[in-house]
Amino acid sequence: MSALDGYRMKSTKGPLVLFGLLLCGTLTLSGCGDNGNGQASTNSPTNQPSSSPIVTSVTESSSPKSPSPANEPDNTASPRPTDEDSIAAQIANMTLDEKIGQMLLVGIEGTSLDESAKRMISEDKVGGIILYADNISNLQGMVKLINNLKKTNFDNSAPLFVSVDQEGGKVSRMPKEFVSIPSNRKVGDTNNANLAYTMGELLGRELSLTGFNMNFAPVLDINSNSQNPIIGDRSFGSSSARATKMGLAEVKGLRSENMIPVVKHYPGHGDTSVDSHLELPVVNKTAQQLAELEWIPFQAAIKDKIEAVMVAHILFPKLDPDKPASLSKIIIGEHLRGNMGYKGVVITDDLTMGAIVKHFNLGTAAIDTIKAGSDILLIAHGYDNEKLVFNKIKQSVKNGTISEERINESVQRILTLKSNYHLSDKEAVPVPDLTTLNQDIRTWRQQVEK
Repeated sequence: MSALDGYRMKSTKGPLVLFGLLLCGTLTLSGCGDNGNGQASTNSPTNQPSSSPIVTSVTESSSPKSPSPANEPDNTASPRPTDEDSIAAQIANMTLDEKIGQMLLVGIEGTSLDESAKRMISEDKVGGIILYADNISNLQGMVKLINNLKKTNFDNSAPLFVSVDQEGGKVSRMPKEFVSIPSNRKVGDTNNANLAYTMGELLGRELSLTGFNMNFAPVLDINSNSQNPIIGDRSFGSSSARATKMGLAEVKGLRSENMIPVVKHYPGHGDTSVDSHLELPVVNKTAQQLAELEWIPFQAAIKDKIEAVMVAHILFPKLDPDKPASLSKIIIGEHLRGNMGYKGVVITDDLTMGAIVKHFNLGTAAIDTIKAGSDILLIAHGYDNEKLVFNKIKQSVKNGTISEERINESVQRILTLKSNYHLSDKEAVPVPDLTTLNQDIRTWRQQVEK
């Protein structure tokens, strides 16, 4: 019997039993699209600025109705009372280290499971992994790596988020065995929400077939600045209506394949002229201006109970002159969680990007983003960086800078999302036959490109 066969037959003992019982009772860029070479309270705050503008609807002429498949997972941000009690009981049985680990989503080095990756999973109990192009050699190697990640995490208290930036176009991580999926702009130019839905469905299929369960997509940024070096054709278009309609259709397609969508990059990366992988962009817009353009797709996604939102490293001095969005209590706590009423999971863009590490201390930034209302901290590069952040959070809880209750709030949201999508590390994924999927991608591409 192979090690992998033994993994499939392994009994569900230990901490995973509690999570398994929980699952029976419920259904809930990173790296900003680089190639891996460089990328609050459960209740809304009560002290909210009453003057912040909120836009709740958008229309575009000749907009076909997006499909709404019956087999979408239950993506309600807040669990039902019985589920909430079960998750609370699980959290009560977790150590502080396990709780902190759930708040970290990390990158690994190479195309196989190295010792650093094993330590991050077995010792720090990280809640998720992100794979980049540098981690993926071919189909067989990618599936083997994902199975080994889940096998290593099997006895931990909760299953892993296994995530990726699979947008289509230039931000595609899938190996050469897959037929490529064109960019958001190409699909957006059709102005056909049914094609955007199918795009999400196809992305979800290729990811679920190979063992992923979370996709950092769709991009909801509006391509409003022709000089933008990082968004461009990653956006569905230059209008809020187009980005909203097509983005929400893609979300539904991803959900239909039980793939967790993460919309990005709140509060909006479309009007930047600097790549946040390298430096800190500055956007001099007011809340009113953002509400009239950039925030429209995100508010529509929140109304649709989006599972997770990624926050960008962009300084908006007219909202917060001191901290970029990803570290800002004003932008995350007051606007996103407060005025927009978002109660789901908030994920930072990669905290090891130049926009952060060139201007802020990484450990301090980690504490600031938790205080601001973030739940998951993306540490895409460096075991030493993950360890630094882990230790800094633990120290801050021990000295009272962050309360353990605040940590529990994030863990509650994280475990609810994992529960609602029935995540499990129990079964290994076989190397899939891509014949049917690739033919479906070709057929869809013909409709997009005609």
